[in-house]
Amino acid sequence: MKKLIIAALALSCTAAFAADPAPAKTAQQSKMVTCNKEATGKKGDERKAFMKECLSNKPAAPAAPATQQDKMKTCNTDAAGKKGDERKAFMKECLSAKKAA
Repeated sequence: MKKLIIAALALSCTAAFAADPAPAKTAQQSKMVTCNKEATGKKGDERKAFMKECLSNKPAAPAAPATQQDKMKTCNTDAAGKKGDERKAFMKECLSAKKAA
């Protein structure tokens, strides 16, 4: 009876783990996949140097800046030459724009 209970528990645990979907990839894991694809054909030191450079680079250009501070810098740059109410209206729209999906 004891062996039957243990076997049933083991079977249910295995089924529970098998039903769990794979966790989503982190940004670093996604970057690794991209860099590996780009490094196709490179070998040895050339590949090692390429991977180091690729993985240390910032993530691929996102549709919108990652932080509010980055967004502010981008909007300020885009608002160059605008003054007064025109600049104020532009900055309001630029900073409140939703990220493109």
